[in-house]
Amino acid sequence: MEAFITLAIGVWQIVVIVLLVLLLFGGRKIPELMRGVGEGMKEFKKATADESDDDIDVVDDTDDKKKIKDGKK
Repeated sequence: MEAFITLAIGVWQIVVIVLLVLLLFGGRKIPELMRGVGEGMKEFKKATADESDDDIDVVDDTDDKKKIKDGKK
């Protein structure tokens, strides 16, 4: 429980982080950074959705069912 309390981020810590980001990257770079983060999240979601679609195709293979019914497998 103590670890959770020490890891909690308050409002002032967020303000300090935002100010540090502004100082390091400048106001013009931040929209580009956020755009890159958004595109990365889209690609990640797409990749995970494609992965789960592949799993469904393997499980729902109708050719194996036909072979089992015909007794060839």
